[in-house]
Amino acid sequence: MARKRKGNKVDGWLVIDKPYGMGSTKVVGKCRYLTKAQKVGHAGTLDPLATGVLPIAFGEATKTIPFIMGAEKTYEFTVKWGEARTTDDVEGEVIDRSDVRPTEQEISNAIPAFLGKIKQAPPAFSAIKIDGKRAYDLARAGEEVEMKEREVEIFDLKLLNAMQDEATFEMTCSKGTYVRSLGRDLALKLGTFGHISHLRRTKVGSFDLSVSISLVKLEELVHSAPLEEWILNVVTVLDDILALAVTKEQANYLKNGGFIPLKDLEKCFTSSRSQGQMLKAMKGDTLIALCEINDEYLKPVRVFNL
Repeated sequence: MARKRKGNKVDGWLVIDKPYGMGSTKVVGKCRYLTKAQKVGHAGTLDPLATGVLPIAFGEATKTIPFIMGAEKTYEFTVKWGEARTTDDVEGEVIDRSDVRPTEQEISNAIPAFLGKIKQAPPAFSAIKIDGKRAYDLARAGEEVEMKEREVEIFDLKLLNAMQDEATFEMTCSKGTYVRSLGRDLALKLGTFGHISHLRRTKVGSFDLSVSISLVKLEELVHSAPLEEWILNVVTVLDDILALAVTKEQANYLKNGGFIPLKDLEKCFTSSRSQGQMLKAMKGDTLIALCEINDEYLKPVRVFNL
């Protein structure tokens, strides 16, 4: 487990079950306020109207945020049929209506078209920048926003429940996928309009709801119980990176930016290695550095103070 040090320095990951109506930045601010942590960041923005898994990095864990930003994500969401909205969710104004309601079989038949690598245009009300300005700022100012299509990947899309006016799905997808866009496009393929009425993220990489905590519970813990019980180790997001055991002397050398000759590490390698390969140098259970194999040396590219 990661350790809390100096009273207000926390190193590790905390998975927050983000509440409805709160933006990701505000969640980070609340976590910083409650824990009095010096350094806090989040891995992957979640819309204010969405709930669910929002990984929060503390201290040294912020250095590992890039390793989870591209992770697969899983969502549970509901599409309400018959109305198109400016924001593609319940927050926007109604701009089109349809009396068409797809059947369960029609929905199931349409799903395969949205599996694999697909093109989708992000919602006009999104954080994507256009000529240096956020798309949602331009849209709110009444400017017409042209959102260019981009490729995303849908690994799995299941219909969980179908009713007359709405249907609920579970989707696992790549970074950059907009659930609001998928709901909009699915409705159009079914000959109607639609928008997202419910959105919950259930998984980001290896983080899921089973290890999450609410902000209400976090507030209780900081006043009554050890926070460390909920803090996950910094290396949690680095499971896919090969670990390399180093000695105390080698660990100190890497921490000071030193390169270690690969010939001095021959006995440490248990599998093949390649130029540019990323490794995590470990002294016991402690993460020392993220390193790269460079020519004949092991080069530290990110050092940790744990």
